[in-house]
Amino acid sequence: MRQVIRTLSLSALTASLLAGTAAYAQDHHHEGEAGNAPWSQADAYYDPQDMAESRNKAQHHAGGQTFWFVMADRFELQFTDDEETGVWEAQGWLGGDINRLFVKTEGEYSLEHDEIEDAEIQALWSRAVSPYWDIQTGLRYDIEPDGKAHGVFGVQGLAPYLFEVDAATFVSDDGDVTARAEVEYEFLLTQRLILQPRVEANFSLQDIPGRGLGSGLTGVDAGMRLRYEIRREFAPYVGVEWQGSFGDTADIIEAAGGDAQGTALVAGIRAWF
Repeated sequence: MRQVIRTLSLSALTASLLAGTAAYAQDHHHEGEAGNAPWSQADAYYDPQDMAESRNKAQHHAGGQTFWFVMADRFELQFTDDEETGVWEAQGWLGGDINRLFVKTEGEYSLEHDEIEDAEIQALWSRAVSPYWDIQTGLRYDIEPDGKAHGVFGVQGLAPYLFEVDAATFVSDDGDVTARAEVEYEFLLTQRLILQPRVEANFSLQDIPGRGLGSGLTGVDAGMRLRYEIRREFAPYVGVEWQGSFGDTADIIEAAGGDAQGTALVAGIRAWF
């Protein structure tokens, strides 16, 4: 008999505890719904304002942050038989996982003539359309040689087998249409020594006499750079690059007394932060 009474008492106590717990959870669940916050047992112990702040921080770190990034992909000297040229190519962005503001710039500085020969800057809105690809559109302004503005539409991303691709079409304020495509790849010889092939091709839809360009494929730069990452953010490099012009563009350059093709030795720094 004592065993039966003890069993019944324990069952009643367990039922009472379960009922009380369910009622407490239900009441606080409705309170959470009324306050537009998910119910949590922590709400029973911590101040509601502290809980709201904690939830906001957790949601922020789970996505929706604003990041920024700056990289000087090429900051180098190029040495040919008759000229030394400084070359830069850099980009930076500000934004989240989907939408970003990109700023890109590149150009050349002639050490022989002590002047900037080519310089451009782009401001682009970039939107992720897949885990590896962004579409980009915006404006490009050529600081040198002629202060011309262009509309830009392009793509940037990571192709299969880890090829980095940056391609864009440009429409100038005169209606001239040109295009540029860059492809890079990285061979990790060691964890710090990296060999990077790079190819850039330029195209023009029509002749542009003011810029010495003919229609079609106007030029190709194909190079190989070997860098050593002292730190991931800082890496000096050396390399070689073949530069060539084609078609009517090559004819224009040769008619002006220049070389349509040549090879340059390069030395520079790649850095990001």
